Amino acid sequence: MTADGSRGAKTAQARAERRRLLAKVQRVVVKVGSAVLTDDGAGLDARAIGRIGRDISEVIARGTQVILVSSGAIAAGRSRLGLSERPRTIPQKQAAAAVGQSALIQAWERTFARHGRRVGQILLTADDLANRKRFLNARHTLMTLLRLGVIPVINENDTVAVDEIKFGDNDHLSALVTNLIQADLLLILTDTEGLHERDPRRIRKARLVPLVHEITPQIERAAEGEGGAVGTGGMASKIAAARKTTHSGVLCIVAGGRRRRCLPRILEGESIGTLFLPREARLTSRKHWIAFTREPRGTLRVDAGAVAALKERGKSLLPSGITEIVGRFGVGDLVRIMDPQGREFARGLVEYPADELVRIKGRKTSEIERTLGYKSTDEVVHRDDLVLL
Repeated sequence: MTADGSRGAKTAQARAERRRLLAKVQRVVVKVGSAVLTDDGAGLDARAIGRIGRDISEVIARGTQVILVSSGAIAAGRSRLGLSERPRTIPQKQAAAAVGQSALIQAWERTFARHGRRVGQILLTADDLANRKRFLNARHTLMTLLRLGVIPVINENDTVAVDEIKFGDNDHLSALVTNLIQADLLLILTDTEGLHERDPRRIRKARLVPLVHEITPQIERAAEGEGGAVGTGGMASKIAAARKTTHSGVLCIVAGGRRRRCLPRILEGESIGTLFLPREARLTSRKHWIAFTREPRGTLRVDAGAVAALKERGKSLLPSGITEIVGRFGVGDLVRIMDPQGREFARGLVEYPADELVRIKGRKTSEIERTLGYKSTDEVVHRDDLVLL
C-alpha cells in the first residue's frame, strides 16, 4: 500500500471509530460561548440563537437529552446598558448580568417555543456545587427537568457571584455540569473551529487538531492565548474543561458554533472540531467532585513513604506520614497533598481539623487518642475520599 493509501486507511478508521463513539451518546451538555451568541458584544444574535435552538431540537427529537450551558448574559446586559467596553469590576458584571440574563432566557424561550419545547432556567455559583448536599439537589432538579421533557438552560449566577465563588468561566461550569448529570458528551461551541497547532487568530494557516488522545503539555502550549473581547475564556480554559471531562471517562468536543447543523452532524459522526478522548482510568462522579469542584482549604506535605503508600499501594493517609500542615481547615474540608519536593499529587477530604493535625503529625495511629484525648478514625484522609492527580 502506498503512503497515501495508508494515510487514507487510517483516516477512514478514525472516522469509523468516531462514529462508533458518538453513536453511544444519549445525554449531551452543549456549552455555547458569548462570542457565538452575540454580535461582537452588540447584543444577542437572534439568528445564531435560532440556529442552535433548531439544532438542539433536532437531536432531542431523535431521543438525545440535551442540557444547555449558555453564556451571553453579561454581553446582552452590556448592550442594553449602552456600555462601549466589557464590564471590568465585579459590581459592573453583576449589574450587566442582572439586566442581560432576562433577555438571554427570553431569547431561548422564544426559540425553543417555535419547536414546541419548554426551557427551565438554572443559575449556579461554584458554592452550589462545592457543597455535596446542594450538588445532589441540583442533580435531582436537572434529572427531573429532563424526565419532563424540559431543556435546562444553565448559566453562572453572575448577579450574586464574587471572586470567592465564581467559576471563572462557563467552560469550567460546563465540565462540572457534565459530571453532575453524568452526561456522555460535552460539546463546547466557540468562535474557532477547534484546537489548532498554533493560534489561528494570528496564524491563518494554523492546522486544526482533529483528535487528542491525551492532554499533554504540548497540547496545553498550543492552547495558550487570551479570550476574545466578548467572552471570558480562551482555548486554554476549554482544554482545562476537556481535562476535567475526560478524567470522568466522558467525550469532549470543541467546535465552531457557527456551522450549519453543527450538533446533529457531530452526533452523526462527522469529523468537526477537536475530539478529546476519555481517559481509561476514569474517576467516579464523587471523586471527580472532590478533584475539580471543591476549593482546597489547606495543604498537607507528606514524606516519601506516604507518597508510595498512596500512589503505589492505594492506601489511606495516616498521621505518621505527614510532615507539615499549612492553612486553617476543619473536618471534611478539601486539602492538597504534596510530596517532599512540594509538588501536589493528590487531594482529599480530611478527618481532623488543622489544629489537631499539627499535634498528631508524624505520630503513629496508636498515639492519636493519647495525644488528642479522642480518636474518630485512624486515617487523616481515607482512600475513598482521596484522588490522585
